[in-house]
Amino acid sequence: MGERYADAWSAIVDVLVANEVDTCFGLPGDDLELLRALDAVGLFLVPCRDQRNAMYMATGYAMQSGRLAVCALGKGPAVTHAATGLLEARESGAPVLVLAAGVAERRRGSGGFQEFDQISVVTPLVQWAHRVGHPDRVVPATVTALTRALGPPAGPVYLEIPDDVRATEIVVARPRPTRPEPLALDSLSVTPGPALAAIRTSSRPLVLVGGGMRHHNDDGMVERFAEHLGAALFTTASGRGAVDERNPLFCGVAGLYAAAPARELWSSCDLVVSLAGRLEETVAEGGTPWPPVPVVQVNVDPGGLSAEFPGPRVLGDARHAVLGWSRALEGDPKSGPAAAKGWADEIAAARKAMSLEVEEELARAAALPEIRIAELLAALDATGGERRILVQENGLQDMWSYCFPFHAGGGSIAPSEQTPLGFGAAAAIGVKLAAPYHEVTAFVGDGAFVAARADIAAAAPAHGGVLYVVLCNGGYGWLDTQRARLGLDAGRHSFVRLGQPPPVVDGPDIRCRVLRDKCTLTEEVLAARRFCAQGGTAVLMVPVAPDDIAPPIRDAEVVPQ
Repeated sequence: MGERYADAWSAIVDVLVANEVDTCFGLPGDDLELLRALDAVGLFLVPCRDQRNAMYMATGYAMQSGRLAVCALGKGPAVTHAATGLLEARESGAPVLVLAAGVAERRRGSGGFQEFDQISVVTPLVQWAHRVGHPDRVVPATVTALTRALGPPAGPVYLEIPDDVRATEIVVARPRPTRPEPLALDSLSVTPGPALAAIRTSSRPLVLVGGGMRHHNDDGMVERFAEHLGAALFTTASGRGAVDERNPLFCGVAGLYAAAPARELWSSCDLVVSLAGRLEETVAEGGTPWPPVPVVQVNVDPGGLSAEFPGPRVLGDARHAVLGWSRALEGDPKSGPAAAKGWADEIAAARKAMSLEVEEELARAAALPEIRIAELLAALDATGGERRILVQENGLQDMWSYCFPFHAGGGSIAPSEQTPLGFGAAAAIGVKLAAPYHEVTAFVGDGAFVAARADIAAAAPAHGGVLYVVLCNGGYGWLDTQRARLGLDAGRHSFVRLGQPPPVVDGPDIRCRVLRDKCTLTEEVLAARRFCAQGGTAVLMVPVAPDDIAPPIRDAEVVPQ
């Protein structure tokens, strides 16, 4: 008993549906048979205007949902244009399947239209890259791609369908292969070793949660582990959203984004437990130097275990490790909050100091005539519902949202260490589709907004309500501060152009306002949220002063004072 499909796209789409894929993003080439195959099964395609944004949307969807996202591309320049998005998906560990067209096998080497060695370009950016050279290989290759994308470790994969293969009838004579079953662990025990010994003997520990813990901490076991140890709890930027930031041990984002009181905790700790993170440069550098203490690293991906730090490294699932360590430490009088009472007091004092800094910052902002970013974040926090997600960029002034406690609470999606321009602005669309019943706010700069503007307008009817809060400084604030630091002439090297905010593509699904009066700030935010709740896209343009920079960024001396 077999299956027959009119073409390769029909066979691939059937595999996708069987694996519960329900949404695709992309800008196909001339081969619109893919759209016909999607329509035939009711699988939704979000049409994009830019291949980079299509990849960002798919990555945002995958990061938020933990499920496979699909991005459809043409060939040649379409693939190279999407390469930046592939890089971000790889660094974020997002399970994204890229379906690309390719020049026909019989035309290879002949200078065919848009002929290009696409496999060579994408191979360094994905977990697996494959060109399907024969119709018999279409279905097995698609199943392999799904398996590799979902991992572990999860990440993007690339499947190229040459023109002659995609147009050929596909016959599947044998039962279709399925993805492998995950093996359930019978025990949560952890073999005694250096990692557990280091945790047992620590009296001033920090727990650092990376992006790999996303979707692996639904029951709060990381918070319970930190509570058992009496450990200060931090995340990397990409780890935001993996833990409850209302927990009394949470001290914010580590490294460059940490407030001064939190940096003091890092200076005096005696152990760092890094869970499913890569210990990126912005985590290990910026502000207070990394402490000369053991670092227990656990990661399911060998590439995520750094050899730059002393201490035990554990290759395996971080969730399994935490549960096993927690069981091993049960009833141990040498570990836990009672054994680290002084450390607990220091953590509480640091959190109180950070709260006081917030109050002082808001008091300073209130005395100024223009809207300050701290006030804007406070308004977003005060007006947001319980189910909310903040999607971020990584520009100079956008980084306010990284700095505890200067951020709107709730879930979070942030770019990886690669920080491509426009990621958050486009990814917010995928995030909203993955979480339709959450408020999704994109906190972005005007440069990022302009990069994604065409797709924000094109996708507005599809995604059902994203609020864009756009910080308008006239361009690229980070580059302009570096120009000033070097004393370069602003006239010759202009990275910002102050003036009117960038234009927005108008439409019945888009509501745009420019915010200048802080007296109406809360009212405008509430009106924008109501518009989004009805399925529209709201854009709030907020002119910001060049000196409105988050204190941790100023303290790290990475911008001129």
